[in-house]
Amino acid sequence: MTQDRPLLGILLMLGFCVVAPMGDAVAKILGERVPLGQIVLIRFAIQAVLLIPLVYATKRMWRMRGRVLRLMVLRTVLHILGIGMMFSALRYLPLADAVAIAFVMPFLMLLLGKYVLGEEVGSRRLAACCVGFAGTLMVVQPSFAEVGWPALLPLGVAVNFSVFMLITRQIAKHTDPVGLQAVSGVVAVALMAPLLAFGSGLPGLEVITPNAGDWALLAAIGVLGTLAHLLMTWSLRYAPGATLAPMQYLEIPIATILGYLIFSDLPNGLAGAGILITIAAGLYIVFRERQTARDAAKIAAQRPAPA
Repeated sequence: MTQDRPLLGILLMLGFCVVAPMGDAVAKILGERVPLGQIVLIRFAIQAVLLIPLVYATKRMWRMRGRVLRLMVLRTVLHILGIGMMFSALRYLPLADAVAIAFVMPFLMLLLGKYVLGEEVGSRRLAACCVGFAGTLMVVQPSFAEVGWPALLPLGVAVNFSVFMLITRQIAKHTDPVGLQAVSGVVAVALMAPLLAFGSGLPGLEVITPNAGDWALLAAIGVLGTLAHLLMTWSLRYAPGATLAPMQYLEIPIATILGYLIFSDLPNGLAGAGILITIAAGLYIVFRERQTARDAAKIAAQRPAPA
């Protein structure tokens, strides 16, 4: 078993919070120049090319069958849809707004845990969900007034990845995370390639010949996406999820900085207030979860041992 090294885990999660928005920023640049389907296909192809040799070199588990295989395929489809919606949203929205709206996902995960998995969720955490969702709507409102329905795409991303995470929970104990991502990359390419081959007349599925600069950015988006996932996976090996969860909210201010430096975009006053409310509500839920876990551990420790 890997020994906990909280500082290393926190540094790895910090790396994720920097790398993930960088990948989104590259996708925003490419969105005006390369069709969406081609970006998604190349992103997953690079993931497969990078991870398959790693799987074989480290002799990781990658074979799946039965229920786990079916769930993996469904998970891959959701991953394709989620990335596709996020990359589409970035064509219309400032980077920080798109990332902040997608951060409604932790609130949705809490609600799905309560109503789908039957997990116990207290009234305070439910209230924080409502507050966080209200903050998200404050971010959506000015974007919706400006660009219309594409402002809702990050909400679709949040719903999509909430289900994605539920499925990941179901198969996490039966798969190696690196092997899972390698196989997922192969399956995504197998699904996307025929779509581009036979649906090239449909919007977003056109096929073009990128120039040298665009090829470099396409390679970057694949490397950054793969690296972000590995950083998050490795961070969880060295530190508990409860320790790392507050760190994930650093992704929003980092996305804000990148959005300003690269695109000269900043959230307006209402959206900025909504981002702060979303972060505060999310952090409250994280710390409340930690306190609940500590209380449960204390109660369990105080129970007399069975005779």
